[in-house]
Amino acid sequence: MIRTREPLRLRHALVPLVCAIVISYFAYHAVYGRHGFIAWLSLQNHVDTLDQQLAEVRSAREQLDRQVALLRTGSLDPDLLDERARATLGFANPNDIVIFRDRSATGTAQQKR
Repeated sequence: MIRTREPLRLRHALVPLVCAIVISYFAYHAVYGRHGFIAWLSLQNHVDTLDQQLAEVRSAREQLDRQVALLRTGSLDPDLLDERARATLGFANPNDIVIFRDRSATGTAQQKR
């Protein structure tokens, strides 16, 4: 009975081949999978965008809080109240001098400078 070494070589190569396939599978999913590195980068980018939006909203809220604080009864600024009422209602005091400017003329004058 004569035996060849072929099946023995194949058997020795089979274990490393299976291990390489399993490692490749996990490496692929570690990079491109649902919870992989690429998904993590995308989430980090989204978090950075939301942090920037949060900072903008907080600054807008702080500005509104300052304006509201000026309108409270303890620190009511009559000039601010008068200015806001006139701007909102579109009224002017009879003693005020109102100058109407043509918006297209001011735009061209500023462009010439």
